Amino acid sequence: MLDRRGFISSLGLAGLASFTGLSAEAAAQVCKAAPTMPPHDLYDRDEEAYWTEIRKQFLIPDENVYLNNGTVGSSPMPVLQAIVAGFDDLEQMAQDDPERYPIWGYEPYLEFREPLAKFLNAPVSEIALLRNATEANSYIAQGLDFSAGDEVLLSDQEHPGGEQAFHLREKRHGIVVKKFTIPKPPKSAAEILNRINDAITSRTKLIFISHITTVTGVVMPVKEICALARDKGILSALDGAHVPGMMKLDIPAIGCDMYTASPHKWLQAPKGSGFLYVREAVMPKLWNTIVTEGWDKPELKAERFQRIGSSNVAMLWGLRAAIEFANSIGMERIEKRHRAMADHLHAEMVKRGAESWTSPDASLRCGITTVNVPPIKRMELEMWMWKNHKIRIRGGEPSKLRLSTPYYLRRKDVDRFLAKFDDYRKQMA
Repeated sequence: MLDRRGFISSLGLAGLASFTGLSAEAAAQVCKAAPTMPPHDLYDRDEEAYWTEIRKQFLIPDENVYLNNGTVGSSPMPVLQAIVAGFDDLEQMAQDDPERYPIWGYEPYLEFREPLAKFLNAPVSEIALLRNATEANSYIAQGLDFSAGDEVLLSDQEHPGGEQAFHLREKRHGIVVKKFTIPKPPKSAAEILNRINDAITSRTKLIFISHITTVTGVVMPVKEICALARDKGILSALDGAHVPGMMKLDIPAIGCDMYTASPHKWLQAPKGSGFLYVREAVMPKLWNTIVTEGWDKPELKAERFQRIGSSNVAMLWGLRAAIEFANSIGMERIEKRHRAMADHLHAEMVKRGAESWTSPDASLRCGITTVNVPPIKRMELEMWMWKNHKIRIRGGEPSKLRLSTPYYLRRKDVDRFLAKFDDYRKQMA
């Protein structure tokens, strides 16, 4: 069997580009060995130099500034190489077990679930591998038994990949989707909790919220929210699409019944990798809504929710490599970096007169800064930044900017964005 380097070399640049969808330039980079990781103690000697070295692991051109990890992250070279190695291993059809084939929807795949479970500090029996948070959220929305008139409580800042699954149930089966409003910005965790408590009624069956909101990047007080739900006999489910890889995550410590995520954002995992966590006591309440062999075997526990038919196993190789990459840096360092960079950007934008929508309370934000900057039209600014300066941002109409600060972003990148933002305002004036 060819090793990874041999396999990549045998394809050649054109073959690798065709095989993976990478550009010829990116394929050339992947053909090389990944840059050496910086010495662990460089972090203590010169933190900015440490993160500058980490930046070399990513294919993002050096002159580009990427401030939209909140939509999708960039996978580092070890992850891309793991995906290619996965294809190499799988497509030779030389598995040790002649009954094992490279299609993930029929097996436990413990070699991928176990590292993920350890990363989340959760039992492997409560973790199912899926393709994204949307798929996992649909499992929850379609799989729980609801009757007409039953209420599901959401925030007004949910992602369509979570919210719309409940609107389908609302239209089809007559459940009630009820929303509470998250202030822009929330001044404290208590302010959020009080609004949730006031929205609960005797008909509330599920509280479904984002751990970190996609609209403004607020880190919700999820432990307290789940405790409130449990005290009232209500199920709790969290859309954690932004959390793995942004913050250290201990799902059982939160106390939720269900948790979903798309690690392609902050963990920099491959696009098309996700998971569903279901607390064991809740599993009998959740029906499979994608069905193949094994759906009616409760002894499989969470594994039965990943019985989804054929899917791309090489992405799981990439997911495992993304976990290894994050662990090699250390989630404590990563989270600290996210918070420091976001705090710096937040403070600088507020100095410039921006209205903070994330929160003035630093405990309620992490790697996302969201501000409102009227009269600037965000789409005009977004296009100007990208077309003229290769700075990529995202926001919402008419004047919201949602700015992500992934750990591979250098301080000079943030300062470059700020300088160009100032230039744009002067040009407008």
